[in-house]
Amino acid sequence: MTDEFDEVLSAVGPRLRELRRRAGITLAGLSASTGIPVSTLSRLESGQRRPGLELLLPLAKAYRVPLDDLVVAPATGDPRVYPRPFTRHGMTVVPLTRNPGGLQAFKHIIPAGLTRREPDPRSHEGYHWLYVLSGRLRVMLGDQDLVLTAGEVAEFDTHLPHWFGNADERAVEFLSILGPQGERFHIRARYRPGR
Repeated sequence: MTDEFDEVLSAVGPRLRELRRRAGITLAGLSASTGIPVSTLSRLESGQRRPGLELLLPLAKAYRVPLDDLVVAPATGDPRVYPRPFTRHGMTVVPLTRNPGGLQAFKHIIPAGLTRREPDPRSHEGYHWLYVLSGRLRVMLGDQDLVLTAGEVAEFDTHLPHWFGNADERAVEFLSILGPQGERFHIRARYRPGR
């Protein structure tokens, strides 16, 4: 092992202790939520035990931080994050955040010509907010069949069966934010004409 590797690993313990203190969690409470014994957590924080993925993954989930925040590796010289787009049902989805267990933001691109796709509404845990960037988005929410245009917003509980698609032959792009069940969006500023 190199000195650089040892330096990275020795910084993990204090970082874990600081995250736990900031979260206001005891070692016993963290043990209960992760299944990691208190003695192991204590040794990790004091640097007496080297961290492995089997310990760091449940801790990252418990603290709701990316694994990279627990192990700050040496800088590569390139600070950019490269999201990896994926395709689902013909739609390209670009992840915009990395926040396990918290709010997730995505950009969706539905190419032109997918209007013939048969709607297949699904439901799941969470809360969804979306904003249409361009095109006309067909949104099915339960028994409602809506068309949203550029600049329009929708928000709904994802227990309600829902489906998205093109409203016409043109492509459509929209942003979406998914949150855990019960987490809603709060508008902090409102426009009031004449003030």
